Amino acid sequence: MEKWTLRATFPATNSMKPTVAIIGCAGKLGSRLARNLSQAGYPLSLVARQATEASATMETIRSVHPFGDIEVFDSPRDACWDSDIVIPAVPYTVQAAIAGRIREVASGKIVISVANPEFEPIGGLTGFPTSAAEELASLLPHSKIVKAFNTTFAQTFDRRDLSEKDVDCFVAGDDEQAVRTVSLLVKETGFNPVVAGKLAVSRTLENMMAMLIRLDRNLDAHGFAGWKVIHHPGYAKEPAV
Repeated sequence: MEKWTLRATFPATNSMKPTVAIIGCAGKLGSRLARNLSQAGYPLSLVARQATEASATMETIRSVHPFGDIEVFDSPRDACWDSDIVIPAVPYTVQAAIAGRIREVASGKIVISVANPEFEPIGGLTGFPTSAAEELASLLPHSKIVKAFNTTFAQTFDRRDLSEKDVDCFVAGDDEQAVRTVSLLVKETGFNPVVAGKLAVSRTLENMMAMLIRLDRNLDAHGFAGWKVIHHPGYAKEPAV
């Protein structure tokens, strides 16, 4: 039985940005995505499993952005109905169940895959022949699946620059326009978007998070760690030898 609860509306703005539905807005990642996207002017459609946790998320957003265009719904399906972009900010283990509830209303829309398979042991590399993102694409065949935010710790949403460098957020997908749209969304949440390739690249990106978890533990960074690609733009212009 569905236990998604709470409904509330904040004053609307005149934002022309796409509406983003965040399923799981009370989690570590979902709540920070909601806060940063609201600050960036995105209208939000939010849903949470526990009313008390959702209320706390709303209060956090209200404290930093009192007049954000935010509506909270009773179910994932209702939240996705009028949204342009859907983010299932839920664990990999419940991804299939959520996809089943939103399949119809997510048709033709961008769905951002943020989930990683559960690593066993934690921090270990996977040998999966597919990825959570590709599995989501098979569950939502009429949606535009884009991988993003899976290589970023929730803590970096609070401090998005580490060592005075913006943390990179890798983006992958098969639909070029959807990738561009998500890249802009990534940038406006405060990260540096890096387009990594087609959706199949998600297999590598999910392994990168497994490695980052291991490195974070070794460095005792407590989640304040991230990836950064360093390059010299001039090198690309030099002729190959």
